[in-house]
Amino acid sequence: MEYAEFGKTGVRVSRIGFGGAPAGLRNYLREYDPDLPENQSHIIAAIDAALEAGINYFDTAAGYGNGKSEELIGYALKGSRDSVFLASKSKICPPDDLRRSLEQSLERLQTDRLDFFQLHGTSYTDQHVQQVLHGGVLEQLIRLKEEGLVRFIGFTSEDSNRAVYDFIQCGQFDIMQICYNVLMQHAYDPNRPFGSILEAEKAGLGIAVMRAFTSGVFQRWMAMVHPENQFDYTEALIQFVLSNPHVDVALIGMRNAEEVRKNAATCNNTSGRVDIIKMFTYYE
Repeated sequence: MEYAEFGKTGVRVSRIGFGGAPAGLRNYLREYDPDLPENQSHIIAAIDAALEAGINYFDTAAGYGNGKSEELIGYALKGSRDSVFLASKSKICPPDDLRRSLEQSLERLQTDRLDFFQLHGTSYTDQHVQQVLHGGVLEQLIRLKEEGLVRFIGFTSEDSNRAVYDFIQCGQFDIMQICYNVLMQHAYDPNRPFGSILEAEKAGLGIAVMRAFTSGVFQRWMAMVHPENQFDYTEALIQFVLSNPHVDVALIGMRNAEEVRKNAATCNNTSGRVDIIKMFTYYE
């Protein structure tokens, strides 16, 4: 398994991480019931395969099925807790509620601390920025870190608006998790160069990216323009993301062991990488 230094955290993370959203969300991307014992067995087998492949970053959130993802991942990782980096998230809420959210996540995950704890966001507003930076949320995150309940703190975003830059530049976060893939490149433009990924790199944040598979948008587009095309774009989409030298880890949702092994093999095939900077640089 290929590993990378995760910003200035001092830890080395696998270049692909186990994304926990598909484990807990009902009918996410395709028909799926997280309460069916058969599906739960597939998730546990997938986590076992991830451990065997050397994947050491496991990402989940309280919002993935009202804690169902955390429960499954906590159960599956119970005997391997000290050999992995465990991440979860909470939506932005008042400081006391944030602490309760963390405590509930720890209980579901069957652990006494998180390695990475992040604010769970899609697109942050100016009001969110005020609430986090000046309303006690960031202070609570720092306090939880000082108490040893979490090792590192961060935020996630689907967007790259001004709020993301405010969070990067405040100098208190350790991690940024951002949407980035072959279609959604707002976080990184190597041609300018410009983007929140570059700013996070300059600030020393660990950079995790999500939606490597474009949530199926790219595949549906290809099927529309060329219905006879049966090509599997999975490997190409992963290699595009991993070709970005600023990306530490690509979080990939996986529901069975076969998917895990296939994606781990893709990660290990470094010959599939491209020079993304040269490819997207149009002007000398």
